[in-house]
This record gives sequence, C-alpha cells and structure tokens, in this order.
Amino acid sequence: MNTNTKYNYNFPTPIRFGAGVIKELPSHLLGNGFVKPLIVTDGIISELPFFNEIIEDLTVQGLYPEVFSEMHKNPVKSDVIKGGDFYETTNRDCIVGIGGGVAMDVARAIALRINNRRDLFEYDDLIGGDRFVDGAIPYFITVPTTAGTGSEVGRSAIISEDQSKKKRILFHPTLMAKMVFADPELTMDIPPFITAATGMDALTHNMEAYLAKGFHPMCDGIALEGIRLISQSLEKATHQPDLESRSKMLLASLMGAVAFQKGLGVVHSLAHPLSSLLDTHHGLANAVNLPYGMEFNYEGFEDKFDNMGRAFGLGTDSGRVLINHLFELNKKLGLPTRLSEIGVEENLLQELSLLAEADFAHPNNPKVVTRSDFERLYKKAL
Repeated sequence: MNTNTKYNYNFPTPIRFGAGVIKELPSHLLGNGFVKPLIVTDGIISELPFFNEIIEDLTVQGLYPEVFSEMHKNPVKSDVIKGGDFYETTNRDCIVGIGGGVAMDVARAIALRINNRRDLFEYDDLIGGDRFVDGAIPYFITVPTTAGTGSEVGRSAIISEDQSKKKRILFHPTLMAKMVFADPELTMDIPPFITAATGMDALTHNMEAYLAKGFHPMCDGIALEGIRLISQSLEKATHQPDLESRSKMLLASLMGAVAFQKGLGVVHSLAHPLSSLLDTHHGLANAVNLPYGMEFNYEGFEDKFDNMGRAFGLGTDSGRVLINHLFELNKKLGLPTRLSEIGVEENLLQELSLLAEADFAHPNNPKVVTRSDFERLYKKAL
C-alpha cells in the first residue's frame, strides 16, 4: 500500500481512503447541496485538535456546522432522542458521524429517527422492526477515527435501553452512509489503550465472521485478509504508530465490518453483557474473551483455525498454536487476559450468563452455546 496515495473504492458503499482525505469533506457537502451539517461525535473526540480543525475547515468554506456530542460510553435511547431534537431545532440538512463505534451508532440512529417517528425500539431488527422503516434517511456521511468497529460501513446501530441497558439493534439498508471518508491520519493520536482495544475488536470481527455458520465465501476471504493485515500492524500501531500501520488497521477494521454481515459468535455474546452491566469498553471486553471463545470453537473446526493461523503468519497447521498466540497478543498490547482484571466478580457470573444466552450474536456461532457453556467460559476467564 502506498501511503502517499488516496484511493476510491466501493464496497459496500463509496469509500474515500487515504491520508488527508478529510480535507475533501467541505467540498463534498457543498457539491451535494448541503450547508448545515449536524456533526455527531463523542465528548472526547469533540475536544481534540483534529476535530476542531475539521469544524474550522467546514466553517471557512461557507458551511454552518453544529456539533452534538452528548452520549454515553455505551449509547442509550435518550442520547438518540436528544440528538434528533437538536437536529430539528437547529434546522440541519445532513448528518456527519465522526468517531468510533459509539458516535457512529448514535449518528445512524439519529438519522433513522428524523423521519421515522415510532418509538425508537419498534425498529429493533430482532423483532422485525426494519419493516417499519419507510421514512427518508437524511444524507449521511461517516468519518472513522478508530480502527475497530468498522461501523462507518455498517447498516445498523446498537443502542441500549436507558434503564435495563438491554441492547437493541436498529437495522435497515438505507442506513448505510452515502460516503465514507477513511483518513488514517485521524487515528494517529489515538492513545495506545484505545488503539489496542479497538484493534482487538476488529480482529474479533474478522475471526468470528470467518467461523460463523453459513456459506459466504466473499466474507470468508475478506475476513482472512483482515486478519492478515491486523497481524502485520496492530502491535506497531499500538506502540510505535506510523502511517502504514495505522492505514492497515483502518482497512482491516473496514473489512471486518463487511465480513461480519455473515454473522458473529460466542465472543461477542460474552462481551456484550460486560458493557451492559459494568460499562466495559466493547473492544476491551472482546479482547479479554477472544482467546476463551476461540478455544471453545476449536474442536471440529481445526481446518479453519489452521487457515487463520496462516493468516497470522504462524505457519501451516498452526490452529492450535493460534489460541495461545491470542493470549500473548493481549499481553504484548498491554491488555488484560482475565475478567477479574476488569472488575468482574464471581457473584456476577450467573447474571452475565443469562444476558449472554439472550444475546443476538451467538446463534451464528459455529457451535451451539448454552447458558451453562457461557457460565463455564466466564469462570474460566475470571
């Protein structure tokens, strides 16, 4: 990859990729007739120098941006309602989501709400709510600043209930961004912990997508290439970041989000309850649980693990070695390998197991996962 080149590619939506492409955002908006964007980001990103520069560039070129950044670390319904109200009271004409998965989820859910006015969770995809999405979606652009969720190329948003923290999935094909500006320079100043945790999230997406049930050879190929890119770049991006390592991680994150259209699995179902109950960072929750979930899936899928081992650069017949490699990778990245290190106590395991069993991700796991399986995995990881 030439880091001095800017690229265009379309999959699954138009993507402008390369260092400095964020400078093209103002002209893109003006060229499409928009002058009053709602910029949706989180409270941390909104204080960073590069974000202020984006807002200044928009303003200097004759646009009138407004910023909405009131959102929880694991976004809830009230965040979306506030953002939608702000869109209307400030008379916006489009939406630009800038940030990681949280900002993308809130931005996409706001876009859904503008012209679809049922109760937000009536649109929950798990209860067939996508059939109610019939209102127009405002022009929607995404700008990733982390290499993790890949939400910038997604068609769904995960939003929790305010009180119970139960996660809901809002999905519709029209929620896909009209354009993605993927600029690796925007990820250069992300601190090591966030780089590591979001990178492990991207790795989990690619690995679980590759193992997920069903026939989807395109997703399988994309997932293996995503794993290869992460194996080459995650440690360097975390500890000694340069433009090449950041570019590879951003591409791998985009690829993981495309690949997991095939499905996810047991690791995400282990991770989601940790975010619900303990407000654990999603990438961190995946990182800790990834080796244990992969170990659970190994028997019966040795060939697929060998393929992933080769993608990691571990050689042929390396599937068994791969599991220990994941433990070592967490250590090298400065991430914990035990749930007890992130505040999980034994008295929570039963509740966590109930939530994991009810989670939407594991039905696509290559093996059936029962409540007792979840409890055993949590105990092993504790």
